[in-house]
Amino acid sequence: MRCKIATTVAVVCFVLTASIPWSVAAGPQTASLQEQLQAQYKSVKMGSDSNGPTVLEEGTVLAIQKGGILGVPYSNPKGCPAKYENANLKPPSGWCTQSRGGGGKIGGFLKNKIPGSSNVSDSKTSTSDTRYFKKGEKVYPSNIAIDLKNEKIAFGVVACDTCNKTDPPTYYKAEVDFQFPSGFLEKGDVSKIEDTIAEVFQLDSGGDAQQSQEQQQGGQDQQAPAGQGQDQAQAPAAASAAAAPAAPAGPTLSNDDILKLVKAKLPESVIIKKIANSNCAFDTDPDALIKLKQAGVSEGVINAMVDKK
Repeated sequence: MRCKIATTVAVVCFVLTASIPWSVAAGPQTASLQEQLQAQYKSVKMGSDSNGPTVLEEGTVLAIQKGGILGVPYSNPKGCPAKYENANLKPPSGWCTQSRGGGGKIGGFLKNKIPGSSNVSDSKTSTSDTRYFKKGEKVYPSNIAIDLKNEKIAFGVVACDTCNKTDPPTYYKAEVDFQFPSGFLEKGDVSKIEDTIAEVFQLDSGGDAQQSQEQQQGGQDQQAPAGQGQDQAQAPAAASAAAAPAAPAGPTLSNDDILKLVKAKLPESVIIKKIANSNCAFDTDPDALIKLKQAGVSEGVINAMVDKK
């Protein structure tokens, strides 16, 4: 009897000992990777009003780099994910592009107003508009789901209708499943993961806004009366406008945002990269810098904040 009890206790202890290290190792790794990606790609916050879905808080603006991403109305409970693997984007299968339900009022109202939209019906006569996003269209991240077991990151997006000048707004949503090689996500190399995501969703640098500004400036130059003195006065201003870099699109970073990232123990390299790719409104007065240093912000991050200022 004592032998049986001892054997049972030994087996239980072995199972617990074998399982605890895996749980401890996998949990923090997943959380760390999730936090770093969420810091780089701020998700949009959506709500609703009398007109339907609406943006409550904007997220990071991304520009689509690949064709084949199928959008569905925001009210649809399920999406039609595309798959990205080995630099190849595979659009959703044919059955997925059929009616998913829930399109209803939004789909019917917008079907003739959205370039590339298509109205599809199934045998149950329910309809739902779907359309493929075009290369260059702007979107917000909506959710990022990491699946370590299957080496996959599901990256959801919602149309940035104000960026695309879509009126009335559509808020079409889509998803791309990024498939990685075995063991890739476990290494947690965020820079390489972000590089892969950027092949499909690139951080928007605000190039369209700069181009529009330059075109507008050019039109003003053409309308102005010709004159040597005026041309000489306009030349430095035009050169200054052309030399000024376009401000990155997306939310503005503050000192409090940096403190949050440091508190979350994100790597210094990730925080510096986030500063470089974001609009920033930092307080770099002496008292503010002392407060940052006392809070544990590294010298490299503080330097990046001062340089950005």
